[in-house]
Amino acid sequence: MTNFSSTFLAKSTVKAPDKEHRRKINFNIGKYNDAVPFGKSQFADLTKVRELAKNVKWRAIEHLDQHLESFEKKITSRGAKVLWAKDAAEALLYIGNICKEKNCKQVVKSKSMVTEEIHLNHYLEGMGIESVETDLGEYIQQLDGETPYHIVTPAMHKNKEDVAKLFAEKLGTPRNLTPQELTLVARKTLREKYTEAEIGITGANFIIADIGGVAITENEGNARLSSAFPKTHIVVVGIEKMIPTLADLALFWPLLSAHGTGQKVTVYNSIITGPKQAGESDGPEEMFVILLDNGRTNLLKNPKTRESLYCIRCGACLNACPVYKNIGGHSYDTTYSGPIGSVITPHLKGMKEYKHLSIASSLCGNCTEVCPMKINIHEILLENRRVAVDEGFGTITERLAWKVWKLASMNRFMMNAGNGHLKNWVVNRTFKGWTAQRSDLDFSQKTFNELWKEGKRG
Repeated sequence: MTNFSSTFLAKSTVKAPDKEHRRKINFNIGKYNDAVPFGKSQFADLTKVRELAKNVKWRAIEHLDQHLESFEKKITSRGAKVLWAKDAAEALLYIGNICKEKNCKQVVKSKSMVTEEIHLNHYLEGMGIESVETDLGEYIQQLDGETPYHIVTPAMHKNKEDVAKLFAEKLGTPRNLTPQELTLVARKTLREKYTEAEIGITGANFIIADIGGVAITENEGNARLSSAFPKTHIVVVGIEKMIPTLADLALFWPLLSAHGTGQKVTVYNSIITGPKQAGESDGPEEMFVILLDNGRTNLLKNPKTRESLYCIRCGACLNACPVYKNIGGHSYDTTYSGPIGSVITPHLKGMKEYKHLSIASSLCGNCTEVCPMKINIHEILLENRRVAVDEGFGTITERLAWKVWKLASMNRFMMNAGNGHLKNWVVNRTFKGWTAQRSDLDFSQKTFNELWKEGKRG
């Protein structure tokens, strides 16, 4: 069995001192930071917009059962088929059966974190089906045999030289191609795939209850081509992507664009309400929507973690997080990295295996500050720590350490005893788990209590 905590520590220990990695990430996040103020400038009062968006998602999640049923009723009335998947295995089984029925040999796939979550490409490969990522960043990562590094920018850790070298090795192109030339190479290769594929698979940024629609926002047009060219379109979407009404898109699309890429709105915005209808010339002949739980109801049942389901996957918290910027996306070894990934992954994949992610945080609160949905991310990280302890996943050493700490903290004599050198020695030499990944603590020579008494005597 994989020890995910040890893997995380090993990967982050290697990546944190990597100056070249840090240079690339700081450069790319710096570009993001320059662009975001422009996107946010469209809002006269961003704080009120964020509060409104949070209230809309609150309504959506609190009445999720009703909205899901409404969505299903509306979209099935136009010929789409809705499949409910309790976990990744069930979702993959549905997709596999559809592929067998259509005698599918090739799939085109637009950028979708939820299909990364269920490891769809690996599953299709095992069936002998070629699954091609059509988003440029995802395509780069697929060529390199890597998972996405970032929720929004899959190849954020690569520069143009890295991509040129990769294309030369995998596609036989010259090593000195410019970014524009590299993009044209990918475009030419991928355009042929759209017409060859029997099935197109997409995710969804939002699903809309009142019209039974799937909303997709993008900058490359690949999701639109993936959903329109093949005869069969499969949408795989987490149940939390629900919004109540079509009118809510006017709020969420600009909010997502501003915080995700710094745009006022992305280039291509599509609302898909079913397969090709009678009299229509374009679109797939069949459409399937797979509504995925896969642990989301674990978040839903806890009132304190429920608001993490408001996330619109903009990636703002990753770009703001000092931990993420130092250790990188792959150190987390999860589909969803950074602060929001640390919040939701223990509930999606198991608290016992992933409780360490909630501890790998400075709790600075910058993630909460930048979140467009005003999710209290740093507070939920603390809630996850509490849940892990309550469920008995704390170590004996940890429990003993906290008992000693509590005993000393509640006893004034013990708090004042051994100031400076003795306290430093006890903590830094006894609690090896603390100092293994951190600098030694340096206690003051006198407590505040002692300084206060001296001040009064003076």
